[in-house]
Amino acid sequence: MSAHSPAAPVGGKLLNLTTLVSGVLIVAALGVLLARFIFGLGFVTNLNDGYPWGIWVAVDVVIGSALACGGFSVAMLVYVFNRGQYHPLVRPALLASLFGYTLAGVGVMFDLGRWWNFWHVFSPVHANPNSVMFEVAVCISAYILVMWIEFSPVFLEKLGRHDLKQKLNKVLFFFIALGTLLPMMHQSSLGTLLVLMGGQINPLWQTPILPLLYLLTAITMGYGVVLFESCLASSAYRREIEVHLLEPLSKVMLGILAFYLAVRIGDLVVRGALGNAFSFTTSAIFFWFEMILFFVPFVLIGSLRARRNPARLFQAGVAIMLAGALLRFNGFLIGYETGPGWSYFPSAAELIVTVGMLAIHVVGYIIITRRFPVLPREEAAAAH
Repeated sequence: MSAHSPAAPVGGKLLNLTTLVSGVLIVAALGVLLARFIFGLGFVTNLNDGYPWGIWVAVDVVIGSALACGGFSVAMLVYVFNRGQYHPLVRPALLASLFGYTLAGVGVMFDLGRWWNFWHVFSPVHANPNSVMFEVAVCISAYILVMWIEFSPVFLEKLGRHDLKQKLNKVLFFFIALGTLLPMMHQSSLGTLLVLMGGQINPLWQTPILPLLYLLTAITMGYGVVLFESCLASSAYRREIEVHLLEPLSKVMLGILAFYLAVRIGDLVVRGALGNAFSFTTSAIFFWFEMILFFVPFVLIGSLRARRNPARLFQAGVAIMLAGALLRFNGFLIGYETGPGWSYFPSAAELIVTVGMLAIHVVGYIIITRRFPVLPREEAAAAH
């Protein structure tokens, strides 16, 4: 990366109001998890036989991994489509992805009934290649390892081990290739998971092309996270916002989003499922919230002038993140119809753990960007 845009630590104090508040939230989450692992899921969650998974799966894992696709989305542009101008965005995007996926992988443990058997996923004796969940678990685990290897040059630079970095660069292309393949596999497989649930999923979200829809939205969410993270980091660290990179990136995002909406609406019409959106039900209301959010970025940054406005870019990033998250939330919880007599609403303890996971992400991002070369040097950004 240094050949394209030298990176440098931001510097500054690690102890501030943000890290203090985040620390309190993390401690609270750890307390809940201690109780969960000692007394079981029923002690801290509102899960039941009708709803065997809740926000720890739907939000922390399914949505969390999709929001962590920034590194994958930017890597595709840089290394697959040879758009080298986006190279300065690779490390910040990869860092966000690294935390998002690592926490999502850890989050799976919270929801396992017999969590002490988690190692079965990595045991050939217990492998079940016919299971979608097995494929997702293996792919996500492998991708987490790949991302840590991809990000390791940052630590090697900090340690001054440029000799090891040069050796790693000779084989890094292999891990970059894996880093673009693995997310395609497990993000689409998360959609397959709902396909296998058949009639339990509302027709607004049950379709054979869910793997494609989940993959397309994961890519667009990745670009949305880059817009969000770049604008937020520039504001928090009082740095120059890289509009010269974010403007064309947002145009790419809109192109993929337009394709997604054409496929999504076309699928609803072909299957005759669009009528469910006008049924005055909770599912229909959430469906319209989801669709409106997907169209908001076109309103915010549809013109070239608007795409050069950092505030508009930030808002568009937030909108696409919320839209993709709501698509998954609707499919896994709102549109999940398990039958009469069952209901689910997350407990306070579940919410505390989810917020605590986000707090870990925030603290980790602050520590690494302040102490390690992740963000481009100010003089490099100013030169553009």
